[in-house]
Amino acid sequence: MLQLGASYDRGFGASPNARTQVEDVIAELERLNDSTDAARGIDGSTGESSPMEGNWRMVWCTASDVLILGANPLLTVGAIYQIYEPPIVTNVIDLIPRIQNLFPPSMAPSSLLRAEVQTRSSPRADYPMRVGLEFEAVSLKPVEFLGMDAGSLPPLGFDLPRVFEMPEDVGFFDVTFLDEELVVIKQNAPGGLFVLARVDDASP
Repeated sequence: MLQLGASYDRGFGASPNARTQVEDVIAELERLNDSTDAARGIDGSTGESSPMEGNWRMVWCTASDVLILGANPLLTVGAIYQIYEPPIVTNVIDLIPRIQNLFPPSMAPSSLLRAEVQTRSSPRADYPMRVGLEFEAVSLKPVEFLGMDAGSLPPLGFDLPRVFEMPEDVGFFDVTFLDEELVVIKQNAPGGLFVLARVDDASP
């Protein structure tokens, strides 16, 4: 799974044959899944630790709402993370100017913009492998600009009004494989799956 993800840019550059190979690997992983309660402790209310807690970096994706980012003519997609700090789940996307990859660092000093979408997670009754999500806030944080640390610059962000709250039968994802190193999740809307590897931190 990790080899395929690295070879085909996490799905952004996947050929039809690569997608088929990944589908076969994921199907095998799902047959080997031992986890039965991935949503345990996900809302942080019981004091029980969550098996999802921690930092996860995306290694494969088929979700159109993420893959469309690869079509941006100005920015390319860097690392993508999901950070679980129950009950908060933060989706992180690092964005890098495309021109930066065309020249050596001396000619194109590095810049990086980090987008974060904060959601609140909750279990779903009678579905121990399902995690519900309620979107709360969006922010854009400059991390680096032309080789200089931009972390002191204020982020641009806003809270999402309650009108954007997704109903329980829409705003969720199902965990189909989970162990100490890898998780496979399938989002209900707008569809697609994610494969993420556990990492020590979510540094840019």
